[in-house]
Amino acid sequence: MTIQFSNDMPELVAVRRYLHQHPELGLSEFKTSDFIAAQLTALGYEVTRGLGQTGLVATLRNGSGTRAIGIRADIDALPITEETGAEHTSLNTGMMHACGHDGHTAMLLGAAKSLSERRNFDGTVHLIFQPAEENFAGAKLMIDDGLFDRFPCDAVFGLHNEPALPFGKIAVKEGPIMAAADECLIVVNGRGGHGAEPQDASDPIVCGASIIMALQTVVSRNLHPMEQAVVTIGAFNAGKASNVIPERAEMAITIRSFDQTVRDMLETRIREVAEGQAASYGMSVTITYERGYEPTINHAAETDFVRSVAQRVVGQENVVDLPRPSMGSEDFAFMLAERPGSYFLLGTGRTDNDPPLHHPRFDFNDDALPIGVAMWVEIAETFLKPA
Repeated sequence: MTIQFSNDMPELVAVRRYLHQHPELGLSEFKTSDFIAAQLTALGYEVTRGLGQTGLVATLRNGSGTRAIGIRADIDALPITEETGAEHTSLNTGMMHACGHDGHTAMLLGAAKSLSERRNFDGTVHLIFQPAEENFAGAKLMIDDGLFDRFPCDAVFGLHNEPALPFGKIAVKEGPIMAAADECLIVVNGRGGHGAEPQDASDPIVCGASIIMALQTVVSRNLHPMEQAVVTIGAFNAGKASNVIPERAEMAITIRSFDQTVRDMLETRIREVAEGQAASYGMSVTITYERGYEPTINHAAETDFVRSVAQRVVGQENVVDLPRPSMGSEDFAFMLAERPGSYFLLGTGRTDNDPPLHHPRFDFNDDALPIGVAMWVEIAETFLKPA
């Protein structure tokens, strides 16, 4: 049976578009946090601020149940100049909600209202409004500030809108759903000189090019074909003039994986390849390797739970299992490493040519707001169902 969605569309849309017009970057979401706190306080929630600097938790208790659920929405925007042309376009130059966190926040606020009015649960609901998902691992910052010690949760859940998924579809996946994301900066230390006298220099561009080509074998010749990983050189910078050999060349790399053993192997081989190639040219490299977000790994029981709820909310025909995980990353991974839970996708696609996430013309599909509200309300009420 399909559950009827909320009828508060005008209010939901107004909240979402207000947030869209007033985007703030990670750890600077001061006005956003103020706005969220004001809405939740008016609904009777106990609001605790300052976790992860600008994050907050809103708590609502009902009945005598001892179980607790955590539901998370991310609140930060991106450093992108908006090109949507919408009436509600960003008022903050160079910032926009190009990932739909405005929609995520509006949906959780809508659910907060419904939960406070219905009171159809027995236990505790913790609504987690998390900063800095895009850049500073706000989830980890909140955990480090005692998130789950101060607000114990038997399970935690999160969602993300997905414009590549048809509208109204909900996608789930047990196990890995998003990749770990690491970064590496390699600096080739050469010896500059005149471009017309290359024999008197040590050309870091040639050496760097050799490193780039050799790095293409890190996955293809070190990893089992059934394993998954990505090594992408996204930037290669060296020199400014055609007739000058520079002193150094730099390359920036993103590395994605799901398994910790594979993750370790990738770092080892990247270092070995870069150092070995440089040595063969009589040069050296300086390597800065940073482990970033952990892989997002869904728990089996909680993913089955989300699937069953989604089938009631949108109908069995609109719930799909993802055939493979995404190589993108998500700091909700840190929450799932601490508590059982699941992260799922809500389809918001209008057409086959919708702008993707992080695009300057992306704008959250407001028609999906009541679906998200219904999912959160049903997840909370089912998880905390009165005996």
